[in-house]
Amino acid sequence: MAIRLVWETSAVLTGILAISSLIVGVLPAGIAYVGKLIVDAVVSAVQFNIAKGEIEYHTVVFLVICEAGLVIIMSGAQKVIVMSQSILRVLLGNKVNVMILEKALALELEHFEDSEYYDKLVRARREASSRPLGFVTKIFSLIKDSVSLLSYGALLFQFSPIAVVLLIAAGIPSFITETKFSGKAFKLHHKRSADRRMQIYLEMVLTREDGAKEVKLFQLGQLFLKRFIDIFKAMYQEERYLILRRGLWGYIFGLISSLAFYFAYGWVAIAAIAMTITIGQMTMYVVVFRQGQTAVMNILATISGMYEDNLYLSNLTEYLKHEVSVPCGKETKGLNPKDGIRFENVSFTYPKMKEPALKNITLHIKSGESLALVGENGSGKTTLIKLLTRLYTPTEGRILLEGLDLQEWDVDVLRRKIGVIFQDFARYQLLVGENIGIGDVRNLENKEQIQKAAREGLSSEFIEALPHSYETQLGAWFQDGKELSGGQWQKIALSRAFMRRDADILILDEPTAAIDAKAEAEIFSYFRNLTQGKVSIIISHRFSTVRMADQIIVIENGKIIEKGSHQSLLELEGQYAMLFKLQAKGYQ
Repeated sequence: MAIRLVWETSAVLTGILAISSLIVGVLPAGIAYVGKLIVDAVVSAVQFNIAKGEIEYHTVVFLVICEAGLVIIMSGAQKVIVMSQSILRVLLGNKVNVMILEKALALELEHFEDSEYYDKLVRARREASSRPLGFVTKIFSLIKDSVSLLSYGALLFQFSPIAVVLLIAAGIPSFITETKFSGKAFKLHHKRSADRRMQIYLEMVLTREDGAKEVKLFQLGQLFLKRFIDIFKAMYQEERYLILRRGLWGYIFGLISSLAFYFAYGWVAIAAIAMTITIGQMTMYVVVFRQGQTAVMNILATISGMYEDNLYLSNLTEYLKHEVSVPCGKETKGLNPKDGIRFENVSFTYPKMKEPALKNITLHIKSGESLALVGENGSGKTTLIKLLTRLYTPTEGRILLEGLDLQEWDVDVLRRKIGVIFQDFARYQLLVGENIGIGDVRNLENKEQIQKAAREGLSSEFIEALPHSYETQLGAWFQDGKELSGGQWQKIALSRAFMRRDADILILDEPTAAIDAKAEAEIFSYFRNLTQGKVSIIISHRFSTVRMADQIIVIENGKIIEKGSHQSLLELEGQYAMLFKLQAKGYQ
């Protein structure tokens, strides 16, 4: 996967990186060999300081120039490697992040309400932009060091095959130790995913404006900071223990490599004294053994690092393979456009929950009819809307729109037919016009429609009083951002819903909770005009709003317990009548 990702990011840079790595792998042995020729030429010139010494002088100069040329080429190749890696790291980081975000777009709402998904996301994003490149870079480093080791081995073999065996064997204990501790480190990071998410959450609460008021008023700062520190301390204890053990064993096995080098150093020196090799050969063999030892350590460390990178890449793979049910509906038109919406024995249970949120819901909302949903918090009203907008799929039963099962609709076409504002609407850190315009992204640049939606959502008056009107930055995250009151944000959200002028279904879930009664009356006056001939659904605790609906249903514990018009439900003297009278009494 890593090789494919890097190649797809930039085939040219990947090729340059491969060629440069080969060059850097071959040249060190060549430089060492030329160095040996230089030493032998110098010794020869000193020993035979006669007329042909001038020839030896020219030979030495030529060899020095050759070595300098090789060093210059290798230095250039090393710079090319660094530059290629840096550019690839930027490109690959963006590519992986885009892949993660694209996967998030393909997921259903249920995944975002699942802690297991968030653990996968955190693990995938942690070092996701560096690990794929790190893995591929290590492959090239492995090739480079392997080529170097073969070159060194060929030179050292001339001295003794045993020296080659010693060179390789000395690095194996460190390799085994590093691989073992790499696995332990990965398991520790994997286990701590939930704790790291809690740290991120606490940091967010302590540093974002939407939590600052309550943090200060309820004096939560020290409590949350202490929890943040406690989580760090628990993780730190485990990580410190692992780091100390890894460092100690690394030091012990590193001594083996040092002892092997000095054993080889003494062996080569004695051979030079015994005159079985030349001074130049002695110099070359010492350099070759030292550099060969470094190459062995690099190769083994690279393999260990690739193992560790692959473990972390498995997090990205796991996230990208997170199961997603691909919408299979293709229909763009209903069988009976006048039929409206039908719920037929619909039940729904949230994932990992035992009790159903909705039980055997059956209702019919005709085209052009308005429906109000009434019930206590948690009774299932918003869940019903989530099913209608296909954010969830019913556990049992089916929902039909215009005579066609929702599952048969093309999901993008279906959602374009619905305009909705949820009670937990988003407060986008965007320009005012964008905040409204995203209600229908196809008309995001249509200023006339944005302004009309603002008037219908009763936000135009305060928008025009802002420093830059519809071009004003909202929120406190960015420069010159203007923060709004809760009621003003709700009017912006309402205006966003009114942007979707060609929607056949308009849904308002607690749309006026932060708006005064006068503004509420004006909004619903616009709403009635806007929804003529369309299906409209309102969830509200204000009966002044609810009573205007053609049909009202009362939901309790996921079941419809009452259904009818405002007047018929009052005459029934059931739950609706009781709630209505209680609220009316509060205004007397």
